[in-house]
Amino acid sequence: MNAGKRIPATGKSRRCRRRMPNGGSLLSGIRYPLSAFTLLEVLVALAIFAMAAVVLGATYVNALNAYEIASRRNEYEEDLRFVRAALLAEPSRDKVEEGGDLNLGGEKRGRWQADIASTDTADLFAVTWTCTITDPARPAPNRTTQTFLQLRPTRSDPVERSQLLDNARKRILEIQGAAP
Repeated sequence: MNAGKRIPATGKSRRCRRRMPNGGSLLSGIRYPLSAFTLLEVLVALAIFAMAAVVLGATYVNALNAYEIASRRNEYEEDLRFVRAALLAEPSRDKVEEGGDLNLGGEKRGRWQADIASTDTADLFAVTWTCTITDPARPAPNRTTQTFLQLRPTRSDPVERSQLLDNARKRILEIQGAAP
Protein backbone atom coordinates (compact mmCIF):
# COMPACT_ATOMS: atom_id res chain seq x y z
CA MET A 1 0.00 0.00 0.00
CA ASN A 2 2.60 2.57 0.94
CA ALA A 3 5.36 0.98 -1.01
CA GLY A 4 6.85 4.24 -2.24
CA LYS A 5 6.64 6.22 1.05
CA ARG A 6 8.82 5.62 3.96
CA ILE A 7 7.28 6.08 7.42
CA PRO A 8 9.67 7.32 10.13
CA ALA A 9 10.16 5.38 13.32
CA THR A 10 8.19 7.91 15.37
CA GLY A 11 5.02 6.96 13.56
CA LYS A 12 4.37 10.41 12.09
CA SER A 13 4.20 11.20 8.43
CA ARG A 14 6.66 13.42 6.58
CA ARG A 15 4.12 16.20 6.41
CA CYS A 16 4.69 17.06 10.10
CA ARG A 17 8.36 17.86 9.58
CA ARG A 18 9.33 21.33 8.58
CA ARG A 19 12.53 22.52 7.10
CA MET A 20 14.20 25.77 8.06
CA PRO A 21 14.88 28.19 5.21
CA ASN A 22 18.60 27.54 5.47
CA GLY A 23 18.08 23.82 4.94
CA GLY A 24 18.23 22.66 8.56
CA SER A 25 15.35 20.82 10.17
CA LEU A 26 13.34 21.66 13.23
CA LEU A 27 12.98 19.21 16.03
CA SER A 28 11.17 16.31 14.54
CA GLY A 29 7.48 16.11 15.30
CA ILE A 30 7.10 19.62 16.87
CA ARG A 31 5.07 22.19 14.98
CA TYR A 32 5.83 25.88 15.42
CA PRO A 33 3.32 28.45 14.23
CA LEU A 34 4.59 30.53 11.38
CA SER A 35 2.64 33.66 12.43
CA ALA A 36 2.65 35.58 15.75
CA PHE A 37 1.84 39.06 17.03
CA THR A 38 4.58 41.60 16.69
CA LEU A 39 5.56 43.92 19.50
CA LEU A 40 3.98 46.84 17.63
CA GLU A 41 0.64 45.02 17.32
CA VAL A 42 0.64 44.20 21.04
CA LEU A 43 1.40 47.84 21.95
CA VAL A 44 -1.40 49.11 19.69
CA ALA A 45 -3.83 46.64 21.28
CA LEU A 46 -2.77 47.78 24.77
CA ALA A 47 -3.18 51.43 23.78
CA ILE A 48 -6.71 50.77 22.49
CA PHE A 49 -7.57 48.87 25.67
CA ALA A 50 -6.19 51.71 27.83
CA MET A 51 -8.24 54.33 25.95
CA ALA A 52 -11.38 52.21 26.31
CA ALA A 53 -10.70 51.82 30.05
CA VAL A 54 -10.27 55.61 30.44
CA VAL A 55 -13.50 56.32 28.55
CA LEU A 56 -15.46 53.76 30.57
CA GLY A 57 -13.98 55.07 33.82
CA ALA A 58 -14.93 58.66 32.95
CA THR A 59 -18.44 57.55 32.01
CA TYR A 60 -18.80 55.76 35.33
CA VAL A 61 -17.63 58.83 37.29
CA ASN A 62 -20.07 61.05 35.33
CA ALA A 63 -22.92 58.66 36.11
CA LEU A 64 -22.04 58.75 39.82
CA ASN A 65 -21.91 62.57 39.78
CA ALA A 66 -25.28 62.78 38.01
CA TYR A 67 -26.80 60.43 40.58
CA GLU A 68 -25.45 62.55 43.43
CA ILE A 69 -26.79 65.77 41.88
CA ALA A 70 -30.22 64.20 41.35
CA SER A 71 -30.23 62.97 44.95
CA ARG A 72 -29.41 66.47 46.26
CA ARG A 73 -32.07 68.00 44.02
CA ASN A 74 -34.72 65.58 45.33
CA GLU A 75 -33.70 66.34 48.91
CA TYR A 76 -33.92 70.09 48.22
CA GLU A 77 -37.37 69.77 46.63
CA GLU A 78 -38.56 67.68 49.58
CA ASP A 79 -37.39 70.42 51.95
CA LEU A 80 -39.25 73.03 49.86
CA ARG A 81 -42.45 70.98 50.01
CA PHE A 82 -42.13 70.74 53.80
CA VAL A 83 -41.66 74.50 54.22
CA ARG A 84 -44.50 75.25 51.76
CA ALA A 85 -46.79 72.93 53.75
CA ALA A 86 -45.99 74.96 56.89
CA LEU A 87 -47.00 78.12 55.02
CA LEU A 88 -50.25 76.61 53.75
CA ALA A 89 -51.17 75.27 57.17
CA GLU A 90 -50.85 78.67 58.87
CA PRO A 91 -54.35 80.16 59.30
CA SER A 92 -53.30 83.67 60.36
CA ARG A 93 -52.52 86.16 57.60
CA ASP A 94 -50.28 88.22 59.89
CA LYS A 95 -48.16 85.20 60.82
CA VAL A 96 -47.83 84.22 57.16
CA GLU A 97 -46.61 87.67 56.18
CA GLU A 98 -44.27 87.69 59.17
CA GLY A 99 -42.68 84.44 57.99
CA GLY A 100 -41.22 81.55 59.85
CA ASP A 101 -38.15 79.48 60.55
CA LEU A 102 -38.18 75.67 60.50
CA ASN A 103 -35.68 73.01 61.50
CA LEU A 104 -35.37 70.58 58.57
CA GLY A 105 -33.30 67.98 60.39
CA GLY A 106 -29.63 67.99 61.19
CA GLU A 107 -28.30 71.52 60.90
CA LYS A 108 -30.50 72.47 57.93
CA ARG A 109 -32.86 75.39 58.38
CA GLY A 110 -35.70 76.66 56.24
CA ARG A 111 -36.64 80.31 56.50
CA TRP A 112 -39.70 81.62 54.65
CA GLN A 113 -41.66 84.81 54.19
CA ALA A 114 -44.77 85.52 52.12
CA ASP A 115 -46.51 88.56 50.70
CA ILE A 116 -50.27 88.20 50.31
CA ALA A 117 -52.27 90.34 47.89
CA SER A 118 -56.01 90.34 47.31
CA THR A 119 -57.40 89.55 43.86
CA ASP A 120 -60.64 90.49 42.10
CA THR A 121 -62.17 87.21 43.24
CA ALA A 122 -63.53 86.83 46.76
CA ASP A 123 -61.42 84.67 49.10
CA LEU A 124 -58.67 84.22 46.46
CA PHE A 125 -55.23 85.61 47.22
CA ALA A 126 -51.99 85.93 45.25
CA VAL A 127 -49.16 84.69 47.44
CA THR A 128 -45.50 85.47 46.69
CA TRP A 129 -43.49 83.05 48.77
CA THR A 130 -39.74 83.26 49.36
CA CYS A 131 -37.88 80.37 50.97
CA THR A 132 -34.20 80.17 51.91
CA ILE A 133 -32.75 76.79 52.88
CA THR A 134 -29.37 76.84 54.59
CA ASP A 135 -27.28 73.70 54.90
CA PRO A 136 -23.77 73.71 56.36
CA ALA A 137 -22.81 71.00 53.85
CA ARG A 138 -23.40 73.44 50.97
CA PRO A 139 -21.35 76.53 50.19
CA ALA A 140 -24.31 78.89 49.71
CA PRO A 141 -27.96 78.87 50.82
CA ASN A 142 -30.61 77.93 48.25
CA ARG A 143 -33.22 80.62 47.69
CA THR A 144 -36.51 80.09 45.88
CA THR A 145 -39.36 82.49 45.10
CA GLN A 146 -42.75 81.23 43.94
CA THR A 147 -46.03 82.92 43.21
CA PHE A 148 -49.29 81.03 43.46
CA LEU A 149 -52.99 81.56 44.14
CA GLN A 150 -54.55 80.45 47.40
CA LEU A 151 -58.23 80.16 48.27
CA ARG A 152 -58.62 81.14 51.94
CA PRO A 153 -61.96 82.49 53.15
CA THR A 154 -60.54 82.98 56.67
CA ARG A 155 -58.07 85.61 55.43
CA SER A 156 -60.69 87.81 53.78
CA ASP A 157 -61.73 91.15 55.16
CA PRO A 158 -65.54 90.90 55.67
CA VAL A 159 -66.26 94.31 54.09
CA GLU A 160 -63.99 93.68 51.10
CA ARG A 161 -65.39 90.16 50.71
CA SER A 162 -69.04 91.33 50.56
CA GLN A 163 -68.09 94.02 48.04
CA LEU A 164 -66.27 91.45 45.80
CA LEU A 165 -69.26 89.07 46.02
CA ASP A 166 -71.66 91.88 44.99
CA ASN A 167 -69.42 92.74 42.01
CA ALA A 168 -69.37 89.06 40.99
CA ARG A 169 -73.19 88.88 41.15
CA LYS A 170 -73.46 91.97 38.94
CA ARG A 171 -71.05 90.48 36.35
CA ILE A 172 -73.02 87.22 36.27
CA LEU A 173 -76.29 89.09 35.76
CA GLU A 174 -74.72 91.16 32.96
CA ILE A 175 -73.52 88.01 31.20
CA GLN A 176 -76.99 86.47 31.52
CA GLY A 177 -78.58 89.66 30.18
CA ALA A 178 -80.63 90.26 33.31
CA ALA A 179 -78.71 93.26 34.63
CA PRO A 180 -80.80 95.86 36.51
